Amino acid sequence: MNRFFPWLLAFGAALFALPGGAASFSEVPPSQCGGTPVFPARAAMERELQDYLRLSEEALSMRAMAIRLYYELEARKKRGPLSGEDLRRINEGAAALLEQRARLFKAALAHECWAAAPPDSRAEEGDIQRIGVLISLSAALVLYDNYLSAISLYRDDAGLRQHINKPDRGFALDANELRRADRIFDSPEVRRRVRQAIHWYLRHGNAESGFEGYGYLFQSIAQSPSFNFVRKRRPLYVLGRIFEAFGGYTLDTLVKLKDESSYFSSLLFGNTVGLVEIRRGKLHAKPDVERQLRGELRAGDILLEKTPFRLTDSFIPGHWGHAAVWVGTEAELSALGIWQHPVVRPHHDAIRAGRGVAEALRSGVELNTLSQFMNIDDLAVLRRAGMSPETQAAAILQALRQIGKDYDFNFNAETTDRVFCSKLVYLAHGDIDWPTSRILGRFTVSPDDIAQRALDGGPLAIVRLYHDGMSVDDPLPTMARLVQVTGVRCQVSGICGASRR
Repeated sequence: MNRFFPWLLAFGAALFALPGGAASFSEVPPSQCGGTPVFPARAAMERELQDYLRLSEEALSMRAMAIRLYYELEARKKRGPLSGEDLRRINEGAAALLEQRARLFKAALAHECWAAAPPDSRAEEGDIQRIGVLISLSAALVLYDNYLSAISLYRDDAGLRQHINKPDRGFALDANELRRADRIFDSPEVRRRVRQAIHWYLRHGNAESGFEGYGYLFQSIAQSPSFNFVRKRRPLYVLGRIFEAFGGYTLDTLVKLKDESSYFSSLLFGNTVGLVEIRRGKLHAKPDVERQLRGELRAGDILLEKTPFRLTDSFIPGHWGHAAVWVGTEAELSALGIWQHPVVRPHHDAIRAGRGVAEALRSGVELNTLSQFMNIDDLAVLRRAGMSPETQAAAILQALRQIGKDYDFNFNAETTDRVFCSKLVYLAHGDIDWPTSRILGRFTVSPDDIAQRALDGGPLAIVRLYHDGMSVDDPLPTMARLVQVTGVRCQVSGICGASRR
């Protein structure tokens, strides 16, 4: 990860969430609506949708890291002032994030005019129109959510606020960037235009569509915290930090809530980070299930999960939506002779604290506890049959080598600089012949591809299977049924494995 990237994430969403973060967007752009809309060919709209879905996931990843990093930054400030290098990273990161903000803003404006008329009476054109309106609305709400999530965390810090509002020609940052973003965020004209798309969505959005990824797009709007705010005449008073929709709560208060069942905490800071998690997983907070799993898991085991209540699972092709590797306990790694290995040593504290699940999330590749992982409905534990201690140790070391890497939104199985969820398994157990597919010139591997290797005499055995929150006594037929559509592969547009956080 670039050294300035955490600062980029922490401040970029707050500064450039809506148009106004740069001089070229200092005013609300006028609407270009008027005349008869011209719809592109279906193939062109499919490509646009794929590009937008990836962009949306990238924005969610940045938001996740910004929220997580906020308290890390606060802790650092308590130890002393920010250094000149820190301030350089803030500005360099903010300037870099302008590119992503500009792409989101371009998507928000692209098809807003199509919401001025009902769906075209022709089926094909009507479907294209629906996708275009939903892309523009989703992008606008992502921008609102970014601002809402980050502004409350940073604008009360007088020093940082003053720093950001000062110009820096070295990074092409104008003066009063934060104040300009405030005005745009609270603009009645912006809300009016977004509200028109919301009304269109409520009336025409929930319909059959032949576009892969439509379900994700639809749910990204429904689960946006800003969805109901923007429908109000004045959803919040930014300058006074009076959040009407939260009855007096500020987001800074909400992020500190310790009650994991809190609606507000789930609303803004659940695993989807800024998207509503409509319920908890059926295996969440089940001590008996966790005890059973801890007794059965072995270092190097592969974990597959399904979370139908989360956003991305609404459109990932196939059944399984995420994959991870269990790296084991101190006792296991000591028995394998790798506890003092240079790759393992930096993770001693984490593993001793029970963080044995290696997984690639939107915020990057990290180690988490089994309890954190278990907020799911379905779980499969897969194990390589007859794996030697040497092969087992090699898989664990390769999994740990990925910790700290960024998430791979290109879903390219043939690179190692960035990692997506099933790619982590692909790399850890690299000597297995994994099924892959070629998408847009790249090879990718999906969680369902991994599950396929537990069928038809493959090298993986099903150690334990939970489906719909219940243990399955005869897992093989159930697994075969769950992944029976073998011809479907996780597309690049499917945001493979990003369903967690």
